[in-house]
Amino acid sequence: MKYVDLHCDTLTVCCDNGLNLGDCALQTSFEKLKKSRCAAQCFAVFTEGAEAAIRFKKYLNFYYQSLEKYKIKAVLNYEGLIDCVEDEDTGALLTIENLGFINELSEIYDLADAGVKMASLVWNFENKFAYPNLIFENGIPQFSKRRKTGLKPLGREAVKLLDENKIIIDVSHLSDGGTDEILRGRKIPLVASHSNCSAVNSVSRNLTDGQIKRISDCGGVVGVNFCKDFLGECETFESVFFHIRHLIDVGGEDVAAFGSDFDGIPAPQDLEDCAKMPKLLGFLESRGIKGRILEKLCFKNFTRVFKDVCG
Repeated sequence: MKYVDLHCDTLTVCCDNGLNLGDCALQTSFEKLKKSRCAAQCFAVFTEGAEAAIRFKKYLNFYYQSLEKYKIKAVLNYEGLIDCVEDEDTGALLTIENLGFINELSEIYDLADAGVKMASLVWNFENKFAYPNLIFENGIPQFSKRRKTGLKPLGREAVKLLDENKIIIDVSHLSDGGTDEILRGRKIPLVASHSNCSAVNSVSRNLTDGQIKRISDCGGVVGVNFCKDFLGECETFESVFFHIRHLIDVGGEDVAAFGSDFDGIPAPQDLEDCAKMPKLLGFLESRGIKGRILEKLCFKNFTRVFKDVCG
């Protein structure tokens, strides 16, 4: 079955290390994606720190040059995404992890023009827009603590502009307070591109049941992250199943998706790279995630969000 993956860090890793997106030995590559029958991969541009804006332009050029070199379709609208699901194509969506590199809110218009289809306000460190869900003490993440701080004023303005520009808002990494603020009364779908369930594994990077329910209520989706720290102590496939099952139990069958975080995480056992995705899907079928529900998990939930937000 074809599937969509809402998050990987492969683009940034390849560009920083002089690797090819086509056939590199990372957890994700165009070659592996095609073999795994990936309909569309969301490629995140991650920037942090000094000269982040300069690096963003470098990553953007690398992305489009790679698509042209390897003849990969840039997914820019719903029709293009459905083509990738129905045909043998693998498409690519451009996303941003951490919007903190922009200097002016008006640059969000430029991001839309550049083909960005999803963006998060923040990563692991506070910026001009928001606070992260991770709390650090002496440089060590405190996964048992949750941050209630809401958005900053510029963050609220950024949310409005992202909606106006038909860019999907991603709340992975965002503080509880910021996530709850965006979700309050929200009607436009959003995503948590690579987040899991706190009730299954109680760490601050995972979503509370209340957040899952409100994401579902606005028509959004949660992409299950394959990182061991967020999955929990069970074997990888079993842990992924538990998080998917909990998402469905809390938010219904329209809320679950995949958000691997490949090339941003250590290789999970039995799911070392995207080529192992068919084995994961087979395991999920054996545990009762099949038929209509598996189709929704693999692609239909996200294609619905993409249609509603991006058009």
